Formats: sequence, structure tokens, C-alpha cells
Amino acid sequence: MSQEIIKKTADFVKNSLKNAEGGHDWFHTQRVWANARHIAEGEEADSLVVELSALLHDIADSKFHDGDETVGPRIASEFLKSEKVDATIIDHVVKIIENVSFKGGNTERNFSSTELDIVQDADRLDAIGAIGIARTFNYGGFKGRALYDPEIEPKLDMTKEEYKASKAPTINHFYEKLLLLKDRMNTETGRRIAADRHAFMVEYLDHFFAEWNGEA
Repeated sequence: MSQEIIKKTADFVKNSLKNAEGGHDWFHTQRVWANARHIAEGEEADSLVVELSALLHDIADSKFHDGDETVGPRIASEFLKSEKVDATIIDHVVKIIENVSFKGGNTERNFSSTELDIVQDADRLDAIGAIGIARTFNYGGFKGRALYDPEIEPKLDMTKEEYKASKAPTINHFYEKLLLLKDRMNTETGRRIAADRHAFMVEYLDHFFAEWNGEA
């Protein structure tokens, strides 16, 4: 039963995200799913909850729904109910989806579980490193944002509302989110992988600014 519902969920998500923005598409979900399975190997966790949550975590990202954070959890819940998944599992999955995202300066979560720790780390790992860089510029282009503007400094103390409304240049996003994630990982596996990806981003930024300033 578990493998059957996981496959049905994967097919549902793949079909739902077929026209999604490139940084939040099926391939992003697929990578997060793989990350979550890998991290879960070193943790005592409910593997079904982990996999369903990883698959459904971005089924309706609020960024593409006028900031409405209720759409994703609602779609996930309705789908799982239609597949007659146990109500306790559905409740856990929905709580993970509601709490998994980075929200600017707000680091508080309204719910805690090992499964949330795993899925959150899995999602954050896909936001950093080589793929994280690619996703960041892809989204910046999608939103029509400047690459970089030396006159606009990163804001490190944004509220959740300011973070969601930000239209800052893409490079600022490294300082406002990506470079902060290494120290916000929950699991040992997540921290180990994040350290390597963080170092790659730091090196990338060194090259970016050297080239921007005509020094390389």
C-alpha cells in the first residue's frame, strides 16, 4: 500500500507541475524527494510521511498563488483523502507542508517533528550549491529582477511580509536566504551536505564580484 500511494502521489505531482516555473517544477520536487530519502536513512522517522511530504511540499507554492499559503496544504489534503490515506498521516503531511518553507527573518515553526526536519533539510539543500544558484537566477529572470545593483543592499532583518514582497536584485537573495541555510539545517546529514554546497556558493560569489568589478 505504501509504495502504491507513493507512486500515485508522484504521478499526481508530476502532472500538476508540468507547466510550473523551472525552479519549482517536478524536477525540483524529484530532487527534494531523493534528498529526503537519503537524509531519512540516518534518522528514526516515518518513511511514508517523509516521502509524501517531500512529494507534496511544493504542490502549490504560495509565490505563485498571490501569497496564499493555504492552497498547497488544501490540495495535498484533498488528494490524500481521495486516496483514503489515514487521517493521522494526512494531518502530519499537511503540518509539514505548512511549516517547511523559509520565511525570511521568521525562524519559528508552529509544529515540530523528525519528519519535518528531514523534509525541510531536503528542500533547503536544493536551494543551495550549483542547482541552488541556477534556480535563483531562473526565478529572478522569471520575475524580471536585476542580476545585481550595488546601490541596493541586502536586508537581513526582513519580516515574513517584507521577505515575500521583496523585489530586490537576485544577488541579494544569496545574503537574504541562501547563505543563511547552512546554519539552519536540522540533521547531521543535512549539515554535512550543506557545508559543501555553501562553500561552492561562496566561491561563486567571489568570482561574480571579481568579474563585475573587472578584476578577473
